[in-house]
Amino acid sequence: MKKDIAYLQTKKQQHQPITVLTCYDYPTACMQDAAEIDIVFVGDSVGTNILGYKSEMEVTMADMLHHLKAVRRGVTYAYLLVDMPYASDRNTKQAVANANVFLDNGADGIKLEGGTEKIPIVTALTEQGIDVCTHIGHNPQIHGTRASTHGKTVAKAKELIQTASALENAGAKLIVLEKITEEISQIITDTLDIPTIGIGSGRYCDGQVLVINDILGIGTPFRHAKRYQDYSQLTLEAICQYKQEVENGDFPTDANVVHIAADKLARIQKWLEAER
Repeated sequence: MKKDIAYLQTKKQQHQPITVLTCYDYPTACMQDAAEIDIVFVGDSVGTNILGYKSEMEVTMADMLHHLKAVRRGVTYAYLLVDMPYASDRNTKQAVANANVFLDNGADGIKLEGGTEKIPIVTALTEQGIDVCTHIGHNPQIHGTRASTHGKTVAKAKELIQTASALENAGAKLIVLEKITEEISQIITDTLDIPTIGIGSGRYCDGQVLVINDILGIGTPFRHAKRYQDYSQLTLEAICQYKQEVENGDFPTDANVVHIAADKLARIQKWLEAER
């Protein structure tokens, strides 16, 4: 069954955790779909994790579209979410146009960053029937890579709670809570009817999202992430072994080659002799 917003809403109501992972390519999408991840998310973190950019602010619509298309080919059942990259949703007309480009290329919904200033954008997208996931707390497109925890003061906590409610009222179907104190994230989760997806925001969100590179051990994960595999070390060892075997003449072996039939080889050799 293809997962949709109604499916995710039911999981919240039944207190079943929602699983979300970033994804940037076809083979990873196939694996995430096979693992029954609920939301496969083409995040603008593709810029720093895959494309070598210094920040998410360098990511373009063309970058996101390229990776969305690749991931779309590998997803059958998961809900496919894609980030609106930096400066792609500055006004309602631009946001609707760019969001529709993503939907036309297989996205089920779009995610955008920001607080109450994005209410007109969320409203306009919702009126067009577009699923919107909002994102508050630490916003990489706004705050950069220096992530600090939000919601530590009474004033900031109130602001976050009020912003989350306002975005829901504007039509948001999901909301990401990034780097928000656990207690305030719990209050937001209990207050809203829409699912909350936490990243570095504690244990009480309706779901959790992590960057695929972090859980695989590609690079150094943040404190809020958990490394489930040492991909970097295992891959380096494999590359070094390949290099050594080629240099030592241990690869390829007879098992890695294809032979021509002996009688045909004899005919080729006879032909070569005649050509000399």
